[in-house]
Amino acid sequence: MQIQSSDRSFQYGDAIFSTVRIRAGRPQLWSLHWQRLCHSMQRLGFAAMNDAAVLQQVLATISAQEQVLKVLISRGEGARGYGTLGILSPQLYCWTAPLPDYQQVRERGVRLGLAQMRLAQQPLLAGIKHCSRLETVLLKREAEQSGFDDLLVCDQQDFLIEATAANLLLWRDGQWWTPELQQAGVAGVMRQLLLDTGLVNTTLLPLADIAQVTAMALCNALTGIVPVLSVAGRPLDVEPALQLQQQVDVLLQDR
Repeated sequence: MQIQSSDRSFQYGDAIFSTVRIRAGRPQLWSLHWQRLCHSMQRLGFAAMNDAAVLQQVLATISAQEQVLKVLISRGEGARGYGTLGILSPQLYCWTAPLPDYQQVRERGVRLGLAQMRLAQQPLLAGIKHCSRLETVLLKREAEQSGFDDLLVCDQQDFLIEATAANLLLWRDGQWWTPELQQAGVAGVMRQLLLDTGLVNTTLLPLADIAQVTAMALCNALTGIVPVLSVAGRPLDVEPALQLQQQVDVLLQDR
């Protein structure tokens, strides 16, 4: 796999990607990954790609029973400049990496702080896992220097959005909630699975309401459900998160 210097993913971050867990030699939750990729391509005005051809390349890239697969789709190669006219052929890139051992963090949980940086609101890009990820890089740097395992991130109006690399789940009034992502954030496939199965509902979550949250969890396609032990030093109840983790692990056995 070699990306040309004229590829727009390299030049402008004009690309989208998905990080897939390979389990028993198969791409877990592939239908949701592909659904998100297609939706993102449509929103960004990419030319369509053949789903069978993409899946064929994905399967050909898998080299181990358990690993991480990254699927990146660029708008394509083009001449110098931001314009997109005449770019008709998206480029597909796939590569793998070893799967980290997430079992300890799933059992132990994480301690969260509150990020000082705020996500910009841009509804045209909200939800898309695009390759223009400088906001995320800066947030991860802040997290690394914070003394916490991860950070809760708000948008510019102080609505809770996500963690630095995971979607956010909050337990309140006997129900799991996840932030709406109409203005900012990445709509993860694990979050989508929870929404599709009715385990989670969406809502606007002002930062000021966090005191009413009694339990919390993070989720993404690699870790599944991870309990949150505390937020800014305030202890949380981990039992609801552990119960959700068990439910989701059962769901994933057939996906």
